[in-house]
Amino acid sequence: MNLLEELTCPSCSSSNLSIHTRYTVKSENEERRIYQCNGCAEYFSETKGTPLEGLRTPISRIAQIIQSLNEGQSINAVIRVFHVGRKSIENWLERFGKLKEVLLLYSLCHDFLSQLIEGDELYTKVEKNRPPDQSEGWTIVLMERSSRFLWELQCGEKDESLFKSAIQTLAQVIEKTQDLSLLTDGERRYGNLLFEICRQTLHTGKPGRPRQTLPEGVKVRVKNKGSQDHKKGPKRPKYQAPQPEHPETTQNLDDKEIHANHLEGFNAGLRRKLSCFRRQTNTYAKDVEHLQTRLDVHWIIHNFVQPHATTKIVPAVAIGICKSALSFQRLFRMRYA
Repeated sequence: MNLLEELTCPSCSSSNLSIHTRYTVKSENEERRIYQCNGCAEYFSETKGTPLEGLRTPISRIAQIIQSLNEGQSINAVIRVFHVGRKSIENWLERFGKLKEVLLLYSLCHDFLSQLIEGDELYTKVEKNRPPDQSEGWTIVLMERSSRFLWELQCGEKDESLFKSAIQTLAQVIEKTQDLSLLTDGERRYGNLLFEICRQTLHTGKPGRPRQTLPEGVKVRVKNKGSQDHKKGPKRPKYQAPQPEHPETTQNLDDKEIHANHLEGFNAGLRRKLSCFRRQTNTYAKDVEHLQTRLDVHWIIHNFVQPHATTKIVPAVAIGICKSALSFQRLFRMRYA
């Protein structure tokens, strides 16, 4: 993986650098370098613009605390066990979570032959116990089935803006994928918003208004759950495409493949791993910004650090984005831009 491996000047982006001085970090007994840019004569440390900038706590200790938070411990429990302040934990989580944008942009630079993506959402409380329709704790998840790579993990109120934000990410994935299928359990808004964002006009040469379809190679299937025996009107089919698809799109989806079972398993695991998603407890997040930071950290660790419990492979490696897992040491030395 060549993600930001080459050190460049933060001022002029030049790679023509020379080592000016060296210094030792006492907390880790590690030698670091001060560089000088031969182009603009700027001096900067090798940690400039990284999550490690200005930190004196050893990376090993920060990694241990972040992993404990990502494996089920609440922030209060981590404070008691590791004897660390809440402000320090929040600072480390914020620094680490900002890497999500860099890693997502890098992931979107790759081309993919085929992807089967499951879409679903789960709910948690934020700040205080409100009715679900008023909570900002709704979380949209888009996961590639075979590799378990998470393309989206976004929280907010369950309204059109939250769904549209997730689908806009998916629209960027579609541009890099030849054959993409999106499967949902009963939620039709995924397909409708995807159609709104990236529909294309089908010109047939016949008179009349040209037909609008999903892009070629894109399929959307909804599995309608629940019984409609008590409802009036025509019964909905169990499996359906909410919007018209391109006539040249290969139809290779069996009905038994149209489900979000893998994502349901992920959601259950998320409730075990993040204390703010547990039911019937008071460990839920106090504001949506902190909840999204926890989700960003989980997104990074899930996709790039830890092997998946089922596939035994790191999702980013399984999907072909990188050749090996990323360590915390490497991630903390990665630049934000």
